[in-house]
Amino acid sequence: MNRIKSAFISLYSMGAIMACLHSAVELFVTGFSNAWLGAFIATLPAAVFFSRVLLIKDLARTSNNLPLFFILGFLGFALTLILPSQGIMPVVYATLIGAVGTLLYVFWYSRIDRSGAKIKVGQTLPDFTLYSSDNGAAVSSSTLRQQPALLLFFRGNWCPLCMAQIKEIAASYQELNKRGVKVFLVSPQSEKQSQKLAQKFDAPMEFMVDKKLQAAQQLGLVHENGTPMGMMGYKSDTVMPTAILTDEKGQVIFADLTDNYRVRPEPQTFIDMLDKHLTGA
Repeated sequence: MNRIKSAFISLYSMGAIMACLHSAVELFVTGFSNAWLGAFIATLPAAVFFSRVLLIKDLARTSNNLPLFFILGFLGFALTLILPSQGIMPVVYATLIGAVGTLLYVFWYSRIDRSGAKIKVGQTLPDFTLYSSDNGAAVSSSTLRQQPALLLFFRGNWCPLCMAQIKEIAASYQELNKRGVKVFLVSPQSEKQSQKLAQKFDAPMEFMVDKKLQAAQQLGLVHENGTPMGMMGYKSDTVMPTAILTDEKGQVIFADLTDNYRVRPEPQTFIDMLDKHLTGA
């Protein structure tokens, strides 16, 4: 099933952008009083969303169900049936992108099965080994248990929402550092890819490589075939986006096991949880 999802997201995102551009061109040529208007409205939300995600890379999270996608998607679909016909293509775009595509993306592709998660609040961080992207040195989780730590498992440099989330954490690093927190950013991608990412940030965060997804397997965070089809240089298996916050004894005080890859905690959530833990509230 995940292989199908991997193909779907690549086809849906590129298809939405291309269908919206095609509809806009046809509107310019034929006028705004025909079925192409419906196709344009139906495909516009997904096209704008994926263009922003892929090009600007400033979006770390969205709402859970993306209501604007549905409102415009089904409005556009209805207009393609009501307005004067321009052949079958406007209806195809509105149906596959605006109606069916939106339903599949929001309620099927975006959802993550977390039934295999093995990390819980209150337990001590289990034993596993990560590798520094800087020098390849092995880092045992026993080292992570020596101070408060934030472990962010991210899918890879290819994931724009992950990149935006890391950027947010880097901007909030001083607040986390004041509370003694060390930040570990963990991905199964290569050391070279993580080194390239690390160079973009001034904050002294630790970029770690989870070789062969050993840590992710230990924690139940493996996302088989979670990498979109066509991402050259990345393996098909990756991790589920996950944030784990531990105290000075390595005990988990917060774990975000989101079941929707688009819904993620803000950095302030980590700070608030730390303050709550420190004050015993």
